[in-house]
Amino acid sequence: MDETAPDPLEIPYRELSAQALRGVVEGFVLREGTDYGDIHHSLEDKVQQVLRQLEHNEARIVFDANTESVDIVVATGSRRRPITG
Repeated sequence: MDETAPDPLEIPYRELSAQALRGVVEGFVLREGTDYGDIHHSLEDKVQQVLRQLEHNEARIVFDANTESVDIVVATGSRRRPITG
């Protein structure tokens, strides 16, 4: 682990254009391949679920400069972890 690597930078979702936000959320949903159990959920259902989590401050968008990647994480106090369905 690189001790000098900067912490991921939180990106307020409201500062993204609608198109950019949609792209970040869709990319996350498609990359995660989240298991929703026996019920099939469309891509749109999954995107809306993540958008609701962002709106309710249950999730955050973060940019990791070290890997030059964007991710969506669950906000749990001061700890953050990747979102799962």
